[in-house]
Amino acid sequence: MRISVVDVGSNTVRLVVADAADGVPLPVHTAKWRLRLSEQVTPGGPIPEQAVAQLVDAVAEADRTAARWGASSPPAFATAVVRNAPNRREVLHTVRARTGVDLCTLPGEVEAELTFLGARRWMGWRSGPLALLDIGGGTLEVAFGRGRLPDFVASLPLGARRLTHEFFEDEDPPSPERVRALRRKVRHQLRDVAARIRWEGPRTAVATSRTFQQLGRLCGAAPGRHGPFVDRRMHRSDLRTAITQLAALPAAERAHLPGISAPRAAQSLAGAVVGHTALKLTGIKAVTVCPWAIREGVLLRHIEDGPSWWAEVAQRSEEAAPADPVPLRIARAGS
Repeated sequence: MRISVVDVGSNTVRLVVADAADGVPLPVHTAKWRLRLSEQVTPGGPIPEQAVAQLVDAVAEADRTAARWGASSPPAFATAVVRNAPNRREVLHTVRARTGVDLCTLPGEVEAELTFLGARRWMGWRSGPLALLDIGGGTLEVAFGRGRLPDFVASLPLGARRLTHEFFEDEDPPSPERVRALRRKVRHQLRDVAARIRWEGPRTAVATSRTFQQLGRLCGAAPGRHGPFVDRRMHRSDLRTAITQLAALPAAERAHLPGISAPRAAQSLAGAVVGHTALKLTGIKAVTVCPWAIREGVLLRHIEDGPSWWAEVAQRSEEAAPADPVPLRIARAGS
């Protein structure tokens, strides 16, 4: 059986096509379309029609690509950049009408659950009680569990893009006072969640997301070309050093550092502050940077529970969407 998934993130639309051999999603093809939605949308603002048109084209091409690789129409989800937009319902309806792909948004807690499932399967049962951190553009997901799915999840408004806009938009590089103000906010937001993680006492801690992957590389982890099976560890002390390094540079110069890409250079400092503060408050001294995350979690649920579970997710997304959609005046994909 060949399956696929489409992930609409703050910077890119990503497609993964995988063979579901022996219950494990083995990738056979990946593709991405760089839209940089986060640069076109202010936090809390609507997604402009031009960006929606670009999104329609990318999702339509992802659907065609999946079909060429022998997979049926993929489950497709959008993260915080679409979920928090006031015109979310219009965006979702437009993508569905123009492409036939049932794009939906996932609550942050569901994102955390699916990401935890992906990380658990990658790490295996030997990892024991497992804590998860995942920094996105709009939110930070935290989870803990002893089994296949987490016992505890939280989604907090501590995404790297969101905080960069709030604290560093008009200072590049930011002043030490701005960095301290950001850290204070993160501590306040994370206080109760971190106390729960400390109380649970995880045996293993993992970090997922492109933000953590790039920070891990900056802190000395092996580059991606060494393959997914290399053990990549990131220590809290190294992340603290990275904060000092990132804070001293404007965003354009951070892109020259190991692992830091130009599209994420501006938000790398906020991501590092969130990551270090989370590790410090939870008492975690080091994390494994895990290559499996939410996309693999979606594929695993598809393998284990069949396609019907995604229909239920999409229905909940529709029911939770804002009312009274306003039609978007954009061209049909491919026209």
